Amino acid sequence: MPKIIEMPKLSDTMTEGTLAKWIVKEGDTVTTGKPIADVETDKATMEMTSFFEGTLHKLLVKVGEKIPLGAAMAVVLEDGEEAPANLDELIAKANAAAAPAAETKTGDTKADTPQRATSSLLPKAPSASRRPAARSSSNVRVKASPLARKVADELGVDLSRVDGTGPGGRIVRADVESAPKGGSGAGGKSAPATPTIRPVVGPEDERVPTSTMRNIIAERLLASKTQIPHFYLQIDIDAEPLMDFRSQLNATAEKNGGNKYTFNDFILKAVIRAAGTVPAINAAWDGDAIVKYKSVGLSVAIAVEDGLVTPVIKQAEKKTLLEISEAVKDMASRAKNKKLTPDEFAGGTITVSNLGAYGIDQFSAIINPPQAAILSIGSIRNTPVVDSKGAIVAGKRMWLGLSGDHRVVDGAVAATFLAEMKKLLENPALMLL
Repeated sequence: MPKIIEMPKLSDTMTEGTLAKWIVKEGDTVTTGKPIADVETDKATMEMTSFFEGTLHKLLVKVGEKIPLGAAMAVVLEDGEEAPANLDELIAKANAAAAPAAETKTGDTKADTPQRATSSLLPKAPSASRRPAARSSSNVRVKASPLARKVADELGVDLSRVDGTGPGGRIVRADVESAPKGGSGAGGKSAPATPTIRPVVGPEDERVPTSTMRNIIAERLLASKTQIPHFYLQIDIDAEPLMDFRSQLNATAEKNGGNKYTFNDFILKAVIRAAGTVPAINAAWDGDAIVKYKSVGLSVAIAVEDGLVTPVIKQAEKKTLLEISEAVKDMASRAKNKKLTPDEFAGGTITVSNLGAYGIDQFSAIINPPQAAILSIGSIRNTPVVDSKGAIVAGKRMWLGLSGDHRVVDGAVAATFLAEMKKLLENPALMLL
């Protein structure tokens, strides 16, 4: 009996994957757990392993194609087995089963339930479609599911005049079916389309198609800025004690062949300790309630070739400075080599984004939902300061910023948290107690 390798769920919010590379070819022997492909998800590009053993009979998708969860990707036969006459029928059956599941995950059923803080507060990734984004008769891009586009084509409905009731205003099948032929919106109400502002592309300009990761980043950050009431605080830190303390630790480490610490290691440790002192910051909005996390899941923003990933140091409050330093080095290395696992992106409760290494003095980061706070870390800079005697002297200063979800975190809470951060960073030995 032939076995169908289907698109697995490689991340908690994934609804489709893009085939980045086949590692195997037709005729190769595959074994359970052996990598067979690289798949780009909404989180990162990850290795996909075989679920079966046997001979790879047929590859069903090409590099660059988007595949919904559960859709057929390849066929594996047992050693010596011949392909059955009804193989195409078996493949079609697998794909037919995947289509309704994809629609359900993206809101194409009336029973679609609200997302909870344990998963995401943002629209999920769009369902798979090998066609470009839908456009109306007036050439305006609209947000609609593949099934909604298909039904709209069959019924002659202008999607630009349909109200979307799916996640993030996405048009789903029920919206199209309730719209009168010709295009008025759901319930017979005409809805004027909001035109998308598009750039003018010249003959020498290059238009580069976006990856799955970049599309998801764009969608979620837009949702974050439009759905979450952000507020911003900044505090100035005397970085000289931290610089001296780090130099002493690293000098000792160099003699003993030990770990060398970065400034970011101390920042992360301070965030963890401050979150323990001010636990109200370690929370999330959940519709009609606030989730207060018992453990700190520290999301660390890491720049990769195609965007930004935020792997998580779980139960960070239990880790030493050395363990945090080693964990970040390991995650950064594997993130750049696309070796992080889906589980390493789950469980974040607060995020740190550090642009100090890029020479940025201060900035305000966008919240990483469903979390309620993100720290933005600037560079250490030489600047004149007034000392305790009133004299102007040379100093080392650093800006810390906090972006907060005002539904969860009040200004006084955020200010208390930043004050605790300041105390720890200006007295770094406290973090080792």
